[in-house]
Amino acid sequence: MIGFEKTGRVCVITLDRPKRRNALGEEVMKGLAAALRAAEQDPEVGAVVLTGAPPAFCAGSDLKELGGQTIAAMCGHEAETAAIARTIAYMSKPVVAAVEGYALGGGFILAVCCDVVVTARGTRWHLPEVQNGWLPPWGLQALVARVGGVKARLLTWGAEPIPGDEALRLGVADYAAEDGAALDRAKALATALAALPANAVATTKRFFEAFAAADAERADMQASRLFAEDCLSPAARATFDRFTVKS
Repeated sequence: MIGFEKTGRVCVITLDRPKRRNALGEEVMKGLAAALRAAEQDPEVGAVVLTGAPPAFCAGSDLKELGGQTIAAMCGHEAETAAIARTIAYMSKPVVAAVEGYALGGGFILAVCCDVVVTARGTRWHLPEVQNGWLPPWGLQALVARVGGVKARLLTWGAEPIPGDEALRLGVADYAAEDGAALDRAKALATALAALPANAVATTKRFFEAFAAADAERADMQASRLFAEDCLSPAARATFDRFTVKS
């Protein structure tokens, strides 16, 4: 479910579960954690690209996989997902997201947890959680760090999806590419970053940790508690009934 390919000093990690729209199930997250750890520990890797197998980056959490779990078990899975996403900020090597097709829910948040985000212009970005009846349970600090609290709140309400150009304008993404070219653009950026002195790249990441990921663990814990409360609401129950989530 996870691709891992090295070219020169760039490692490309691919969410490779297209039949489930690269959804963030348990095995995917275990594989992603292992891939990030391998890239971090490999002295030949200077930068990482995170992408999704066509036709999209990621559809978010796998509600069908989580559907047989209790709310407490779902919260546990989301907490583990949050911890893996937070590790990106603490890696010594830059991680560049290459986003095509769509980035929904947890896929949206996973992308903005990366150090650099390249979006295709036609990408559909959307946080549908509030429409489903709950607050996204993790990663909102990364969104706040990128766009500020007011815009992050608007995006979290998710009244409508936004295209790649709007994601770039708001600061969700850092670069835009034509459809089909996001991965090549991300590889080029990663190659340029990997060519810089590794020690200075690492110390730059360490310096900016406080700005990019300040208080992220506490924020995720708070979001998880609010998510659990929201799961008892009528709107959430109506959503969960489609996936047989237990109370």
